[in-house]
This record gives sequence, structure tokens and C-alpha cells, in this order.
Amino acid sequence: WQLNSIKNICQEELLPPNSPWTCPGDRVFFDASVIWGLVGPKRIFGSQGNYAAMNWFFLGGALGPVLVWSLHKAFPKRSWIPLVNLPVLLGATAMMPPATAVNYNSWILVGTIFNLFVFRYRKSWWQRYNYVLSAAMDAGVAFMA
Repeated sequence: WQLNSIKNICQEELLPPNSPWTCPGDRVFFDASVIWGLVGPKRIFGSQGNYAAMNWFFLGGALGPVLVWSLHKAFPKRSWIPLVNLPVLLGATAMMPPATAVNYNSWILVGTIFNLFVFRYRKSWWQRYNYVLSAAMDAGVAFMA
């Protein structure tokens, strides 16, 4: 909404002096350019970098779906196990703003309550109000930011 509503938001030289607005995409592109172009991945994620342990998450990402599949085979009567989609769950974290564990826990809690329990036991309420609730929560974050 802000990108379409605020004139010249991505052109800092055209914004009024002391404007609080900045274009969110420019900084991400700049950071990625520095990491992958100027510094290089070896000095960040390799043996010379501070984040070498992050490479273990590739193994976790490969083994996670195998774990869910194994649990589904071991416990076929558990109807909720096939609903666990780790690529979607882990990929969704990339769309979240930088947050603490409290933010992630509340995100998972609200998502589970409304998309599992309310959907299952109060489907008419979910069909009528779930997207309104989602928009209200997004607006609440925008107003508080």
C-alpha cells in the first residue's frame, strides 16, 4: 500500500527533507550485492566466515521431509502428520520480518488455532471471518511499525 500511495518513495532525492519513508527493496538488494559480489560467500559462509555452521541447515532441509514421511509410515492412523509440509513452513519464515522467538511462536500458535481447530470445528465462522482476521492482523502490524 505504501509503495503505491507515497509519491517518490523509492526516489530519495525527490522526497521532502526529513521524510521518514525509504524504499524497502533497495537495502535488501544492496546487502545481497555486498555478500555475493564484494565479500564473497566463502568469507561469510565458508571456513573463513562467522556463519559456517549455517551450512548444516541444508542437511536439515533435506532430512526434514524424510522425517515427516517416516512418521507418516510409522503412524498411518495419525491424520495430522501428512498435513505437515516442512518446505512451506520453513519457506514461510523467509517472508516474515526479522523477529524474535516470541514472534515465531505467536505466529505458529495463531496459525494453528485458526487454520486447524477453528477450520475443523467452526468452519462457517472460518469461512466468513478468517480473511478479515488476517487483514486485521496485518493492519495491526502496519500500524504498530
